[in-house]
Formats: sequence, structure tokens, C-alpha cells
Amino acid sequence: MTQPDSSASFRSASTEDREAQAALFDRCFSREDGGEVLPWRYDQGPHGAALTTVVDGDEGLLASYACGPRRLAGDREVLVGETGDVMTAPDARGGGLFSGLDRATMAAARDAGWPVVFGLPNRASAHIFVRDLGWEEVGQLRPWTFVLVGDAGARAERMKVSRLAAATVAWTAWRGTMARGRLRKRFFARCNVVPIARFKPEADAVAETVAARHPWFIRRDHEYMNWRFVDAPSGRFRCHGVYQPDGSMCGWCVVQLPERGETAGYVVDLVAVDDVAFAAALEAGLGHLRKAGASVARAHAVVGSGWEQELKGSGFRPSKADDVRPIIMHVLDEGHPISEVARQPSKWFWTDADRDAELIG
Repeated sequence: MTQPDSSASFRSASTEDREAQAALFDRCFSREDGGEVLPWRYDQGPHGAALTTVVDGDEGLLASYACGPRRLAGDREVLVGETGDVMTAPDARGGGLFSGLDRATMAAARDAGWPVVFGLPNRASAHIFVRDLGWEEVGQLRPWTFVLVGDAGARAERMKVSRLAAATVAWTAWRGTMARGRLRKRFFARCNVVPIARFKPEADAVAETVAARHPWFIRRDHEYMNWRFVDAPSGRFRCHGVYQPDGSMCGWCVVQLPERGETAGYVVDLVAVDDVAFAAALEAGLGHLRKAGASVARAHAVVGSGWEQELKGSGFRPSKADDVRPIIMHVLDEGHPISEVARQPSKWFWTDADRDAELIG
């Protein structure tokens, strides 16, 4: 690991730095929407503002590192951190700025009282966090795929797993159709599903019911759900609510629509108070993606988690064994009771709604 440049000055950023951070974001990731995405991500979240650390250069920012707050629900009511954008200008890479940014940001998180910070780095960079910066690898995240229709798009997606998976896509699509039939049978005449334009306070009780069953559940009240999906800059999310015959809400599903030219959509969040509501929510999400032109629906799950078992039992197929993303954890307060739970992500309630990135994929 390259040691940090001793002349680099790391400082906490503020809203006044967003324009410069957005320019760096667009430059590093070949984007043009940093001016919309970063204020939404860093400043408008209902759990509080992100911690961001930057390094100045002669012609603008050289590097930026973000860590966003996530409030756990239930009795714990504690803020934890999630690493987000790590950006270094191309001509400043290899100078050790990343390690300095991480240390400065973790110090800020500790000062803010966050007991733990988690992250989802790519496999190429995870070892740097673990080997040099005090992080631990505590679990893995795996993509799962539901084949909606046996077309060329689905074959291309399944080719990423194996030639056999691509060759048998018609059979997998048939299995998917049967799985959707079983979902419909589970909730038929027992609940109703309707599109949601905005989440209302009625969603809070649903989230609280589900949160009580899990030691780690990032709060999903209506304010969080509207920020995370309805008000997201991309506009690519669609939400469906599940209601009991008496009109009370009992679950929801959120999907990310495929971009033009893409064949995959995503089931990004699903919260349900029971198996009936789960079946209704998932079928609504899959049906919406199929009508939107997706060949497959994807979802990510922590390996060994209940969400993974739900996906497996509902007709989703796993990725390659090595197609996983590490989950890393930096424990800042070993004495805090959440530290033990943080090291056991298979016990978390975790979906793609809990990612820092707006869009999945």
C-alpha cells in the first residue's frame, strides 16, 4: 500500500463543496448527473448528512470519500455508517490518498458516535481495506436472477453464469412461470396490491412490525422510502403497496426499471408482515418488470440470510459461486452492543434498498 502523501491536507467537506465533488464524480465515473445525485445522497437523507472528506488540489478537488448515516430501527435506535463514493482524480491516483481519506473519515465517524461502519467494495479493492486499514470481511453478497421470459436477453444474462444456464433458459423461464403461479395462489383473494405514488405514514407500522424480528434493520419509515426511491434523481423506481381486505397496509415491493437497451430489472426492496403479503408484493414486482420489458429480474442477498432463502424458494437462480461481493465492517466501538450483530450479516434484514448507491447494477 502506498503511504499517504505527507503534504496532503485532508479536511471535512460541506455543502459548499458539492459542486466540486460533483465535477469529480462525473470525471471519475464518466457521468453527467453528479450535480443532482450528490446533494440528494449526501444532504437530503432523513437519517442525516453524510460525512465527506476531501483533498484539495491546485485545480480543484483531488479526492473525495463519503460515508452516509443509516439509522437502525427498533430498540437499538443507533446510527451506523455506510461507505459510499471513493473518488480520486486520475492524475492523483497511486499517491496514497485513499488510505488517508479512509482514516480521516473513520475518525470523523468515531467522533460522530457511530459504533460501526459497513461497506460493499468490489473484490479487487476489499483486501486493501482489510489488510491495511483495520476493516474486517464479515460476509458476502450474492446476486440472484429470476428469468421472466426465455428470450435472447435472458440467454445473454444467463450466459454470465454458464453455457448450460443459457442453453436451458426456456426451461428456467417455465419454472419461473410456475413459481409466479404459486405466488398468486398464496395471496389470491387475501390481499390487494396497488401502485404507490408516495409512501404515507401507514408504512411506518409495517416497517416496525418487520424490524422487531431482526437484530439489524435499517429504518424504513415513509420519509426514508420517499427519499430513497420516490425522490431519487433517476426516476427509475416503481413502488407497489400490499393491503389487507380491511384497508390496512401489510407490505410493499420496489423495483428498478431497466434502462433502455438493458434486459435486467431489479427487485430492490420488499417488506411484508407475513408470507401472504410477501407473495403478493413479489408477484407485483415481477409482473411490473415483465411489463416494462425486462427479460430477467435480479436481486442481491447476503449469503446465508433469510432474504436469500426467500429468493431461492420463489424461483430465483443463483449466480456463479465466485460472483460475490465482500461485506466489510469497521468496528469503531467494540463495547457497543451492535458490534456483535454487525459482524453477523446473515442475521441482518438487508436488501438493495440499503445500498448507498442510488441505482443497482
